[in-house]
This record gives sequence, C-alpha cells and structure tokens, in this order.
Amino acid sequence: MSVPVPEPVLLHELVWSAAARSASRPALTYGASTLDYGALAAAVRSCADGLLGLGLARTERVGIYLEKRFETVVASFGAPAAGGVMVPMNPLLKPEQVAYIGRDCDVRVLVTSPERLALLAPVLAQMPALRHVVLTDGRGQVRGQVLTGPDPAAAAPTEARGQVLMGPDPAAAAAAAPGVTVLSWTELLSAPTRAPHRVIDTDLVAILYTSGSTGRPKGVVLSHRNMVAGAKSVASYLENHAGDTLLAALPLSFDAGFSQLTTAFHAGARVVLLNYLLPRDVLRAMEREKVTGLTAVPPLYIQLTQLEWPQAIGEQLRYFANTGGRMPRETLAALRERVPRAKPFLMYGLTEAFRSTYLPPEEVDRRPDSIGRAIPNAEILVLRDDGSECAPDEPGELVHRGALVGQGYWNDPEKTAERYKPLPAGIGGRVAGLQIPEIAVFSGDTVRRDADGFLYFVGRRDEMMKTSGYRVSPTEVEEVLYATKLVGECVAFGVDHPALGQAIQVIATAPDGSDALDRDALLAQCRQHMPAYMVPHGVEAACGPLPRNPNGKIDRKLLATQWLERQG
Repeated sequence: MSVPVPEPVLLHELVWSAAARSASRPALTYGASTLDYGALAAAVRSCADGLLGLGLARTERVGIYLEKRFETVVASFGAPAAGGVMVPMNPLLKPEQVAYIGRDCDVRVLVTSPERLALLAPVLAQMPALRHVVLTDGRGQVRGQVLTGPDPAAAAPTEARGQVLMGPDPAAAAAAAPGVTVLSWTELLSAPTRAPHRVIDTDLVAILYTSGSTGRPKGVVLSHRNMVAGAKSVASYLENHAGDTLLAALPLSFDAGFSQLTTAFHAGARVVLLNYLLPRDVLRAMEREKVTGLTAVPPLYIQLTQLEWPQAIGEQLRYFANTGGRMPRETLAALRERVPRAKPFLMYGLTEAFRSTYLPPEEVDRRPDSIGRAIPNAEILVLRDDGSECAPDEPGELVHRGALVGQGYWNDPEKTAERYKPLPAGIGGRVAGLQIPEIAVFSGDTVRRDADGFLYFVGRRDEMMKTSGYRVSPTEVEEVLYATKLVGECVAFGVDHPALGQAIQVIATAPDGSDALDRDALLAQCRQHMPAYMVPHGVEAACGPLPRNPNGKIDRKLLATQWLERQG
C-alpha cells in the first residue's frame, strides 16, 4: 500500500513532493542533460546544507545572478529549503543594478559564474552585507543522477563560454570586497547535512525586483504561501500534468518566468531551460524537446509568427499563454493558424500578486481583447477612488485580493502604502464584522468589467512604460541619461510600437555650453549601463529649457503629446 504524499506547503516542497511521487521522472533539461526529480531533490537538499554551513540565518537573502541553468534552479529552491530568501537577479542587468539590489536587501550569499563575478568586481564593495560568493563550475553540474550527458553549457548561446569577459580572476574580484570569501558550487554541495531553520508558509521566500515608478527598482516580497498558492492556481487552469514539458523562455527573475518552474514541479512535469539568442532558437527547442506548454510575452510571439514553424511543434503543443502585455489580434490569429490544436491562454498578472486573471480559451473568439476573469483562489475587484465597486463597463482600478497578495515592497513603507491597502468593509468577500484589516493590491491599472464579468484593460494610472514585456520607469531611464553628463535636461516616455508593445522615446537638450546633442555617444553610454530592453529606441534633440508643469517638473505628458503630433 502506497503512502500518501503530503500536499506541498513550502516552495521547496514542490520539488520534494514530486520526487516522492516519482523520483525517476525527468524534472529539468538544460542543453543535452536532464535531471530527474530524485537528483533535483538531492541537489536542493545539498544546496541547503551548504548554505547553512556558511552560516545563513533564517530569512537571510541569497542573490542568484545567473542565466538559466541547473544551478540557478537548485539555488532558487535550495535557499528557501535552508530557511533563507532567494533574490533572483535578471542576467541582463548591469553590475551597477546588481549592486543596488544586493545593497537594498542585504544579500548575504551571491551565486554567480566566474565570468559574471569578473564583471561585478568593481561593485562588490557596494554590497556591504555580502559575505560569500559561490561560483558555478562551468559545466552546469549538480550532485545526483544525470540522465543524459554532454556539457549542457554548450547549448547555452547567451553564456560567456568561449568569449571570456575581461576582468580579474575570482580571488582578485573578491579581494575588492574585504571579508568576502569565494567557494565553488561543488564545495557548496559537498557540505555535511545540517538541520534547516524552522519555516512556516507565511515566512518570506523571495524578493523579486521590478521597476519602480520613481526610478529605483522595488523589491516585491513574496511568502511561501503566495508562491505555492500561485503554482496550484495556475497549474489548475492550464491543466498541467506530469506528462507536460514546459519551455522556460522567460527570465526566472520574472514572476511569470519563475511560474514555469513552480507550476511544472507542482504537476511533476518537465521544464526545459532555454537561453536563446534568436527566436528561431525557441522554435528549434520546442520541436526538439516536444514542448507541450509555452508562456511568453507579445514581442517574442510577434517575432515567432514571422518564422516558419516545423509541423512537429503543432503536433505536441497543448497550449500557449501570453503575459506581459496585450497580444495583438493579428499575432494571436497567426499563432492559432500555426498551431490550431493548441489552446490560447491570455493572461494578466502583477508581480505584487504573482498572477491575477486569465481568459479561458473558449472565450478567445468572443472576447479577444479581454484579460479574462480572476484565476482560481483570487478575487479581482474594480473599484472607484472612494473604494466602492464600479458598475458594469465603468472604468476603475483593478484590485486583487486573496492568497497571492504579496508582502509589500522590501524596506519601503511609502511605496508599500501606495500599492498595498486595507480593503474596505463590504467589498467583495470582505464582510463588515471582521476586525483585522485585510490588505489587497491596488494595481494602478484602470480596467472595466462587462456585464458578463469579463475584464478589459484600459490603461495605466502612472507613467510606467511596458516594453518587451518589461515594466520600465521613465525616471529610471532618465537617471542613467543624466549620469552620462551628455544631456542638459531629458525626459523619457513610451510610444506604441508594433513589436515591442511600447518603445522608449527620449527628448533631451545638450549639456550647458555644448553646441549639439551627441546622440551616438549618448546611446553608446546607454548600451553600456542599461539592460538592452531599457535602451531608448529614439533620441530627439530639443532646445532648452524643457517645458514645466505647474509643480515645476518637466512636463512629460506635454512633451509626449507634442512628439506624437509631430509624427502624425
């Protein structure tokens, strides 16, 4: 008689439960190598032992600055298994941005590669809480059974293998930050077994950094309950099962990207880790690995529809899901033409609440512009400014309540109070007799709900830009532009773009005493100090000073309106 496997409560228990059900089932594929659930669970436990051996205290932060590979996943689940908190860092971030995150949330241990450490050497000292750096061994190895086996790093196009980045060796890099020790991934996983810290489901498990409206990234704090509830909810409506193969094409620092791991592990499915250079690499991986589920952002889907799809993809693909912005109708139609048997899932999500809505596939033809209804175990409200509920088709703010609502922004009470607010009594399932406040996420997005209960996105209430699936703050772009000293004044704003969703447009004046704005030099500096998705699409020179609004600030809305009028 088989012993029932306990339902996962903590994040890392998703792996352990899947291993208890079927240890030999494949869990992760990277390049030509695959780990089964037994090997993955053993590696997660060994990683936790190693972190505890380094003295990691309960809820201390472990930064992970890597492309997608075995170690990235093992560290992401090993840190919580030890009782710590994982901080995934987008591999596209520049060293200055990594240092800001490490400083902001006091990262104690950093897991990265030798090549990336060399780039970080000048900024390591800017992370004062950092005590240990764990370096990957170069072959994407973990302890445990490898089912198949040549070097998986050979299949990672974006890794720096073969193009060694110039910089000091690891020891010299660590020497730039006194008190920081360096050890290898093999050493970390060779530590003796230790008892983990006690953890419950309301404890912190992750801090995901997302662009903030005032320039600096904000750390969204999530609990074990948030992430496990999200995994169960998303896996339920996508109908994920152990026979699925999901392609992890999005960054794991994205909530939707990391969700590919959690939903798959909840179901006991396999995840294929992909670092791609070209959209064609995605199609090749889908064909080669017989992918059954793909989640991506509109810009990638737009690029994919411009290519020929191998017939084998349509024979295997069970669903494709969209997140990170509205899917253009023509793109949706092109995808459905290429894979007519695959179900389309149009989704809307917030990092602050992991995932909020989805449109059932059977509704896509009737409501292709809808973002759907609430996901299971969540309630989505449309509220007026006074907290009352909007009537059908009346625009209002999307408000998310339930188990997926995060724990606020790390060490930022002001921004937390702006977005995470008490839900008024009598709204939704919140009854008047309850005495303890319930916190909901007020999204900042304006939506409307039709008479049948389906939601439609209207617009943002703030000035955030959405480009290539990323939310980017205008002031975050402007801060980098000012730091170059190549502009006098500048303003950034988003403009509609057929492939990117929005492109970043900049209007700038030349620095004082300069005759002209050097666009080429400015863009070169942007490419050096910004992730690729943040680099302005266009730079227009203007004579200063730029116009001000009544508060004395540069009038971004006026300049954006004038720019659009000139285009058309």
